[in-house]
Amino acid sequence: MTPTFLLSCGEASGDLYAGALTRALKARLPGVRVRGLGGPQLAAAGGELVEEFSGLAVTGFTAIPAKIPRFRATLAKLVEDATTSRPAALIVIDFFGFNARLARRVKALGIPVIYYVSPQIWAWRPGRIKTIRELADLVLVIFPFEEAIYRDAGVPVQFVGHPLIDLAAGAASKQDVRRRLGLAPNAPTVAILPGSRQGEVRRILPDLIEAARKIQSQVDDAQFVLARAQNVPDALFEPASAGGPPITIVTGDADAVLAAADVVLTASGTATVQAALHDVPMVVVYRMGSIEYTLGRRFVSVKHYAMVNLIAGDRLVPELIQDAFTPEAVAAEAVSMLTDADRRAKILAGLARVRRALGAPGASGRAADAILNVAAVQ
Repeated sequence: MTPTFLLSCGEASGDLYAGALTRALKARLPGVRVRGLGGPQLAAAGGELVEEFSGLAVTGFTAIPAKIPRFRATLAKLVEDATTSRPAALIVIDFFGFNARLARRVKALGIPVIYYVSPQIWAWRPGRIKTIRELADLVLVIFPFEEAIYRDAGVPVQFVGHPLIDLAAGAASKQDVRRRLGLAPNAPTVAILPGSRQGEVRRILPDLIEAARKIQSQVDDAQFVLARAQNVPDALFEPASAGGPPITIVTGDADAVLAAADVVLTASGTATVQAALHDVPMVVVYRMGSIEYTLGRRFVSVKHYAMVNLIAGDRLVPELIQDAFTPEAVAAEAVSMLTDADRRAKILAGLARVRRALGAPGASGRAADAILNVAAVQ
């Protein structure tokens, strides 16, 4: 009998990994069913959506209460599905607050739990590792330094590498990608990645658009392309068309946007790793509500916010967080990266070190093999 796997991811980056993992599972075991909480990438890979995650992800503590009714309804729906379908395993991808509750309920049914793309406990709320040790039959980590952290805590763990290495691969030149996106093939190109959650787009995008105006005033032939996450409302992108430089908006294909870019203005998160894989210098920004920022800082235990800086162990690219994030500061950093050849070369050398640290291609396949092994499926 062909097995079923229940999978849960709650935001766009997790959905990207879920889609790649589903394709890898189906390549190894034709007919396998993967179903659960996900989005367009999971569905496009042949996954079955028990529930769509749009709107579930939140930024900051104060946004959580309004989501509680939907969290509870979604949790109940997935537990009911697990009770009925008896999956070979539950695969949870990041999204700890929801997925830990789901894992506890499903594990109580005697179903193995695999945590793929584990929470960043080394940066934020390390006490969560106790819950993961209790719930996970295996943790599959995507950064090499994570493996020792989990192993030392007594958690079964395997480093599989970063799935974005395969997802970001492409043979087309920048000029060819620009032509495909309707951009001038040889003009300096600035990418804008404002995030995938509604709250962060609302807080980040207007200042990035203002930064684009300031960049254009200093680099006359600069052109701009914006990566829009799917399932983000149209109204949040109105600043991109409200005067200022023309901005090409591309929906659901951040990799193409990054492949076209000379510099990227990006929200902190998975996009910084994508930019590194595309060999693009970046200005990393982030802004939370003042209450969320004040509360959240108490739980942060690292020197850097940007993932590429954490991996490099150094401030490889600028981080403009909270009050430091201004259009003027963003524009100054971006113009420097476009015009200062020595600085650009230094950043590119650092990004090469980051890419080497992320492991070899084939992460999704290695994750699929590990999952099939835990689930005792051949």
